[in-house]
Amino acid sequence: MAEVKKGKKIKAIVKLAIPAGKANPAPPIGPALGQHGVPIMDFCKEFNAKTQSMGDDVIPVILTAYEDRTFTFITKTPVTSHLIKKALKIAKGSGVPNKNKVGKLTKAQVEDIAKIKMPDLNTKELAEAVKIVAGTARAMGVEVER
Repeated sequence: MAEVKKGKKIKAIVKLAIPAGKANPAPPIGPALGQHGVPIMDFCKEFNAKTQSMGDDVIPVILTAYEDRTFTFITKTPVTSHLIKKALKIAKGSGVPNKNKVGKLTKAQVEDIAKIKMPDLNTKELAEAVKIVAGTARAMGVEVER
């Protein structure tokens, strides 16, 4: 799906974050795709079929729209902040992360999240991936066990 089709002219590249299996033509998806001439219902059906087994995770999507009204899309691993909130069973991060802490992640939880995120991170080392996830957690007001 991700390959660029020969001879087709790319009209736009659209990035969205959509809950798995819950794409519908309502905003923000409809307007974002409609302005580029992408058949919205076709995208919604394909996305939902591809992601229905992923539970309630928020999935980033990179959609390439072509001049002839066709499209291809790539799904990424779930959003890091969503995985952290899911691990801690909290609704949202802290409004003031440097003062108000909303939870604490264990080293094992951070490693599990890093393993899930590995394909989309710019590192091949688990230790580096753990640092990236820990940084996101700290920015959300979550303490990370050392």
